[in-house]
Amino acid sequence: MLNHLNHLLIVYTAYVVAAGSPGPSTMRIMGTAMQQGRQAALALSAGVVIGSIFWGIMAATGISALLASYAQALVILKILGGCYLLYLAFKAGRGALTPGQHDATPSTARRPISGLGLYRRGLLMHLSNPKSILAWIALVTLGLGPDASPTDVIVILAGCAVLSVTIFCGYAVVFSTQPMVRMYRRARRGIEVFLAAAFGFAGLRLLLWRT
Repeated sequence: MLNHLNHLLIVYTAYVVAAGSPGPSTMRIMGTAMQQGRQAALALSAGVVIGSIFWGIMAATGISALLASYAQALVILKILGGCYLLYLAFKAGRGALTPGQHDATPSTARRPISGLGLYRRGLLMHLSNPKSILAWIALVTLGLGPDASPTDVIVILAGCAVLSVTIFCGYAVVFSTQPMVRMYRRARRGIEVFLAAAFGFAGLRLLLWRT
């Protein structure tokens, strides 16, 4: 029993490191939280969480392992994911060149995005990233042996789902606080430039990444 708990702890720790490390999803959540507020960031986080859980289920059932064995499928996902990240880089770069909402005229102010639209963005970002598939395959391989039971699968997926909600929604809550919002307003253009560079680098790296 103790060995089983230690094994689960290792899997959960690996997931926390993988999900909580700075990446396109976490940076997008942080930027949305500071720019548009907590509710918008939580909507985006919900899409990321569902995308993560989806790939977890696929990995646990062996479907994503089958997908990973077909290079053409991963190439398509890689291109889609890389292009989407470059699109985010373009939007962030354009945002750095325009006035903020607090000092913009009505013609230059950005149109608010609906919660459903933000949810779709988060979901698309996570589903189009082949590294998410491979990360989940590694986690499932780490957590499930040849004698694993359906209960083991459920426990791992449920635990990672809870951690996913905690991590991504935690980013949304923390970075939507007033100190963070004030910091964003003071350094908005610098943050947008950083996000543009980060998304651009991630997109190019994904497009050039060899499967």
